[in-house]
Amino acid sequence: MKHKKILALLAVSAMLAGTLTGCGGGGAAEDAGSTGGTEESADSGTGAEASEGAQADGEDLPPVTFEYYNADGKNGNWSETPVGAAITEATGVTLEISYPVSSTGDPAEDVALMIANDEYPDLIYSKTAAANLYDAGALIDMTDLIEQYGPNIKKMYGDEFEKLKWSADDPGIYQLSYAGVGGRYFSSGGTCQIQYAVLAENDYKYPTTIEEYEAMIKAYLEAHPTTEDGLETIGISMSASDWHWLITLSNPAGFIADAAPDNGVWLVDEDYNCIFKQKSENEREYFRWLSRMYDEGILDPNFATQTDDDYIAKLASGRVVAITDSLWHYYQAHMALMAEGKADKTYCGLPVTLYADQKAPSLMYQGLQVGYGIGITKSCEDPVRAIKFLDYLCSDEGAILYRWGIEGEHYFLDENGMRYRTEEEITKAKTDPDYSKTTGIGNYTGFPIYGDGVQDANGDYYTPTNKQSTISEYNEAEKAACEAWGVEMLTDIFPQPDEFEVPPYSPLWAYGVPQEINNAVTILNEIVFPSLVKCVTDPVDSFDANWDAMLADLEANGMQEASDMMTEFLATKLPQ
Repeated sequence: MKHKKILALLAVSAMLAGTLTGCGGGGAAEDAGSTGGTEESADSGTGAEASEGAQADGEDLPPVTFEYYNADGKNGNWSETPVGAAITEATGVTLEISYPVSSTGDPAEDVALMIANDEYPDLIYSKTAAANLYDAGALIDMTDLIEQYGPNIKKMYGDEFEKLKWSADDPGIYQLSYAGVGGRYFSSGGTCQIQYAVLAENDYKYPTTIEEYEAMIKAYLEAHPTTEDGLETIGISMSASDWHWLITLSNPAGFIADAAPDNGVWLVDEDYNCIFKQKSENEREYFRWLSRMYDEGILDPNFATQTDDDYIAKLASGRVVAITDSLWHYYQAHMALMAEGKADKTYCGLPVTLYADQKAPSLMYQGLQVGYGIGITKSCEDPVRAIKFLDYLCSDEGAILYRWGIEGEHYFLDENGMRYRTEEEITKAKTDPDYSKTTGIGNYTGFPIYGDGVQDANGDYYTPTNKQSTISEYNEAEKAACEAWGVEMLTDIFPQPDEFEVPPYSPLWAYGVPQEINNAVTILNEIVFPSLVKCVTDPVDSFDANWDAMLADLEANGMQEASDMMTEFLATKLPQ
């Protein structure tokens, strides 16, 4: 059976993402600042001399402008931001930034045009389109440049530097990962969440299984059929009328049903075979549960037809008891509730799984994310200068400037020489949607960065998000939950990172996979999207027939072939 490709899903195929942990940048709206390792010092690698800045050695470098393509489309003007101007002052480098022309933000169109014309910007962050650039020979191997001019690059990536190599067959380094190196999660999202008001009403007993989650939602609905404003209370809602179906409907199933880390549309078994998620029997049971929730009126009857704006507005009204979403997606609603003094109507992440013997993997460190990153193209006339610029961004000076801003303006030093932000600055960062755009702090995604919680040689943090800042910024509802649980942080109720083994590969959604695999996944997702909606919205007694029909359709349209290709691809990324 053939399926017409949907434009919106072409953009989605570039993500293959689970809980998208935000789109780079380290802004306040992210679920987590990085990739979820442990809080640690970065004083390792090439030694203290490496952290002094790549261009602090007396070089009198003339000004240079590099063209930079940024696939995330932040729309920031480099020279008009304090951070951009300060980086230019330190390096002599000005960036002329361009962004995707596609209305969907998909860089594939731009990259295809670049390849057709064989013309490229000097620096490029193209997300999954990097594989196409690599195949076209557009990216240069930075290995020798890093060895000669990149001490701070080697220091930043440390023990995970080897993961930057393209594959077992080609050990060249064509990109520097955009993801926060070595960081940890200080919040959780992308899985089951519930309003703090519900937890308070249950003496802060929190559910750990779907069965307990369901019972708590139903009890609250029975006690509170309407809100104080007279609105009908909704048990669970989702945004599943467009590409957001991946964020609220599909992706959470991996965490909840299979207790699996985020590998996009894939599950990976102990032999490193890639399995398309819908083949999982646990996923079948999770969606059977959703079907029953829909049938019983617990799941919003409009979950698959409402616009994303309507969904966000419902959350902002305080009438939705529970969600399966990522904070970066619903942050606008979160801020609206806070502005109205309704902290108890904001959402708490929960370590909920399908079965009691499963372990919620929300805080698991999956290793350095590679595939999304910044590279130097063959069109760059001065790759030495380009690598020195990237090395400066990896230096302590550059890293702090990019993530904290200007000393004396965006942050200050206390009596112990430790960085801090004023309450006014914290409020600006959390409430002003243009904060990053106007300051330049964390705005130019694609840059190499340290993760949240990573400390420099002085024990200070490379980013403003760390354990202490997170605790100090908790609202009254969050503080009450921590006090009731006897914990310091909300994430303390989850299995901790050291309870999981770090996989020998990076998250699969971030890899720049061959276009053939992207195309195959696009076709499969075109089947999955309407099929999942049908499985949930049809009568429960039709569920198995609908699920089996979806599997048959997927098999007929190359599911096994796609799985085999992805397994072969992953094998090239495993240690030899």
